[in-house]
Amino acid sequence: MFAPGTYAGRREALRREIKSGIAVFPGNTEAAFNYPANTYHFRQDSTFSYFFGLNQPDLAGIIDFDSGAELLFGNDVDMDDIIWMGPQPSMADRGKLVGIDRTAPLQGFGDYIAEALNKGRKVHFLPPYRGETRIQLWTLLGIPVAEQKAAASVELIKAVVKLRSIKSAEEIAEIEKMVDVAYLMHTTAMKMAHPGIVEQEIAGTIEGIALANAGPVSFPVILSVNGQTLHNHYHGNTLSEGRMMVVDAGCESEESLYSSDITRTVPVGGKFNERQRGIYEIVLNANLKAIAAIKPGIPYREVHLLAAKTIADGLKALGLMKGDTQAAVEAGAHALFFPHGLGHMMGMDVHDMENLGENYVGYDEEITRASQFGTAFLRLGRRLQPGFVLTVEPGIYFIPALIDQWKAEGKFTEFINYEKVETYKDFGGIRIEDDVLVTETGNRVLGRPIPKTVAEIEAIMKK
Repeated sequence: MFAPGTYAGRREALRREIKSGIAVFPGNTEAAFNYPANTYHFRQDSTFSYFFGLNQPDLAGIIDFDSGAELLFGNDVDMDDIIWMGPQPSMADRGKLVGIDRTAPLQGFGDYIAEALNKGRKVHFLPPYRGETRIQLWTLLGIPVAEQKAAASVELIKAVVKLRSIKSAEEIAEIEKMVDVAYLMHTTAMKMAHPGIVEQEIAGTIEGIALANAGPVSFPVILSVNGQTLHNHYHGNTLSEGRMMVVDAGCESEESLYSSDITRTVPVGGKFNERQRGIYEIVLNANLKAIAAIKPGIPYREVHLLAAKTIADGLKALGLMKGDTQAAVEAGAHALFFPHGLGHMMGMDVHDMENLGENYVGYDEEITRASQFGTAFLRLGRRLQPGFVLTVEPGIYFIPALIDQWKAEGKFTEFINYEKVETYKDFGGIRIEDDVLVTETGNRVLGRPIPKTVAEIEAIMKK
C-alpha cells in the first residue's frame, strides 16, 4: 500500500472533477471455485483499490460530493473469523491506513445509498463486471442487471479515466518492479526453450517465478509454438527445432495490483534460421521505430500506423507484399499479417480500465475508433500525455484460415504475394512487446531490459 495521503489525494482529485451526488465503490467479494468455502484467489476491484487502497473482500466506499464526506464500509471480524484467519485490523484501523476517519458496518453502505435515493440525489456508479456486484447494485439501486451498463455514470467513468491514466512516480515504480519480475520469467523461458520440452513445463515454471517474487501472473500465460493464434493458452505442444515460441506474460503485485505485460519470441533450440531471422528483424524494427516515435501530443494511432508501414515495407523486401506499401496500409492489406492494435494502456489492470469501456480509455471526442479490420482492434488511439504507461507490441502472424479466406476472395492481390505467403503457412507468429512510459520529452522503456535483439536472444539461450 501507499501512504494514507496518496489515497486521500486521489479522492480529493475526484471531488474536483464531480460536483454533486455520491459515488459508490463496491469492493469485490470472494468468488466460489467449486463450492462456497473453496474460493478463487481474491482480487480486489482496481478502482476501489485506487481510491481506498484495501485488499480485502466485502468492503465498500462512498464519496459524497455535496458534503465532502468519505466513508468506508465493512464488518469487523468475530471469533469465528479469527479462528480461521487470525487476528485482523479493525475497520477503524483499516480506515486510518487510507486516510478515512468515518467507517461503518457494511449494512450502512445500503442505508446511505437508500437515503440518497429518497432525497432524489444522483448516485454515480461504474459499470460492474462481476455477477456478485451486478446483483448487489440491483438490490441497492433497483436497476436490473441488463440495464446497469447503460445506466452507469459517464461523468464518473470519464473522471476516473482522467485520474488513473496519469501514473505518479510511485505507481511507475510499482510497474517497474513487475517488469523486473517479468525479466526473470522471460529469460527463464528462453533458457528452457529446447527441443523435446513440453510447453506446460515452461509455462508452469514462469508462473511460479511470478508467485515467488511478487504475486500472480497479470493474465493467463500465453506460451505456444503456435503463435499465429494471438491469445494461445494451450500449453500441450512439444517444442521442436524450426519452430518459434511466443511467450506473452507478466506479473501483478499481490499488494498494489500494478502489473507488467511483456512478449518475447525465440527460436526453439536457441538459433534463428534465415527465414525466422528475416521475419523477426521486421517485427523488431517496428517495435523500435514505434517506441522512438512515442512522445506527448502524438496520437497513438499514428504510431500504430508507423509500425504497420514498417511491417509492410519489411514484408515487401522479403517478397511477401508488393506495390505501394503506404497505399497497402491505408487499404488495410497489412492486417493479413498484423491483425491487432499496437498496444494498450497499462496500470493496475493489464488492459488498464478496460471494464470502464475501452473507447473511454483509448479514444476521445477528437480521435474515435476506426472501423477497418486490424486498426479497429487498436485499444489506444488518442493523443499521448506524460504519465501514460502503454504497451508497444507489433507482430507478424501467418494465420492459415485468414490467408485462405483472403486468397479465395481475391482480396488485396495488388499488395499481397499469395504464392509466397503460402510457403509461410507453417511459420506461426512473432510478437515483441515492451512497457513504455510517456515522459515530458519523449519516452522511457520501463524495467530491466529484457533481451530482444537476435544477438541478445541467442546469447542468453546458450546459457
